[in-house]
Amino acid sequence: MQTADNIKPCYPLFRDDDYKKNLAEKRQQFEEGHAPDKVFETFMWSTTQEYQDLNFKREALTVDPAKACQPLGAVLCATGFHKTLPYVHGSQGCVAYFRSYFNRHFKEPCSCVSDSMTEDAAVFGGQKNMIDGLENAKAIYKPDMIAVSTTCMAEVIGDDLNAFINNTKKAGNIPQEYPVPYAHTPSFVGSHTTGWDNMEEGILRYFTLNNMEGKVVGSNKKVNIVPGFETYLGNYRVIKRMLSEMGVGYTMLSDPSEVFDTPADGEFRMYAGGTTMDEVKDAPNAYTTILLQPTQLEKTKKFVEATWNHEVPKLNIPMGVEWTDEFLMKVSEVTGQPIPASLELERGRCMDLISDSHAWLHGKKFAIYGDPDFVLGMVKVLLEVGAEPTHILSHNATKRWVKIVQKLLDSSPFGVNGKVYAGNDLWHMRSLCFTDKPDFLIGNSYGKYIQRDTRYKGEEFEVPLIRIGFPIFDRHHMHRATTLGYEGMMSVVTQLTNAVLEQLDKETIGMGTTDYNFDLVR
Repeated sequence: MQTADNIKPCYPLFRDDDYKKNLAEKRQQFEEGHAPDKVFETFMWSTTQEYQDLNFKREALTVDPAKACQPLGAVLCATGFHKTLPYVHGSQGCVAYFRSYFNRHFKEPCSCVSDSMTEDAAVFGGQKNMIDGLENAKAIYKPDMIAVSTTCMAEVIGDDLNAFINNTKKAGNIPQEYPVPYAHTPSFVGSHTTGWDNMEEGILRYFTLNNMEGKVVGSNKKVNIVPGFETYLGNYRVIKRMLSEMGVGYTMLSDPSEVFDTPADGEFRMYAGGTTMDEVKDAPNAYTTILLQPTQLEKTKKFVEATWNHEVPKLNIPMGVEWTDEFLMKVSEVTGQPIPASLELERGRCMDLISDSHAWLHGKKFAIYGDPDFVLGMVKVLLEVGAEPTHILSHNATKRWVKIVQKLLDSSPFGVNGKVYAGNDLWHMRSLCFTDKPDFLIGNSYGKYIQRDTRYKGEEFEVPLIRIGFPIFDRHHMHRATTLGYEGMMSVVTQLTNAVLEQLDKETIGMGTTDYNFDLVR
């Protein structure tokens, strides 16, 4: 029994006799399940090559997607602007999901509102919801800007955000000059990275498209940084730190690193930090705009090039040593600022760390899944330390991305066994982990079910999960970590190496049988 003096979490609570009895009776009376031997037989078949061949022929069904929907990304983008309230034109349940996702990943509140479209709005359109919702959101939460995105319902019926927002202003519910940028973000196409890109382009367009008079490229002596869908707060900080050490002025075009990492000092901060409207208006005056995740920022890239006349550098995500080098050298080339000794020293420490750890990582096989640029960056990291990326999967990637990854694999002897999968889900990855077992799996928290399934077949089949990506629900404080730059390379290599050593401990823990790894002998 739960009491104030003896509160148990779900484990071990559900192992109490009364719960075991209750669950067994429920299974017997209501589930109408198959016999255990039949279930196990089917499970074992699902681990075979025969099943994998059938699995990869799926066309009309997704099982356990390795992506989220567009408005989730739009919400993250909007939170990165100063005193901005994300507003989703659609159903309330969708917004509850977005807020829950970010709450659980960042362990912080996520402020976001909905205009709660229901059945009547699905028939007659959601303009009334928009008119009332924008007025209420501005009055209650007092943001300086409201950034509007959409859910499936609004997109299926064809609601026109531009018209609805203008009609709300004409009706006097919000002032004409009040900033309400928007982006159409239908959930049934694209993914969270597409939604981030759409909202970024919508905000940049709102403030600069018709205000380019007097703008001169390079006149503010800054560089713009577009992070893309980035949920490691340390990555915002490491980029800003490196640019500061170079003496380079910068504008981070969406920066949620403060609002999702507020202090516990008794004050609630609905809005904290973020890119200001003045910084967005001034952004066309920068030397250039650098995209940290270029394969998933196509709409933003086109706008920046066509409207701001910026020559967007052709760079990869700055993960690993070489791609961090290229990022810093491009910034130096564009701004004329030299790379300081402090960053050279940091690079040297990173190389030292790699030389210390590469013997443990050399030849180890890793399967990876996640967002396109992150996965590409992880492949680069693995190749640089002599590890072997085997199954490389991104559900929300393109055919062009496949070619980019394949070219990277072809550039290294450690990439010879790598296979690239775009548009595939975690049920596909599960099959791959059974039929061509990697040593480790790299990805978000949902990979734990693949680890559990592989272990269920037998300990020798288990594929341990290394949690890097989004979302991370079942571990704490990893959202503050870093994957970019030399600092990120050191952090990731540390995590990978320690996972290898932890697995070694697990495999050599048998007293008098396997404990011959004399790593503590001196």
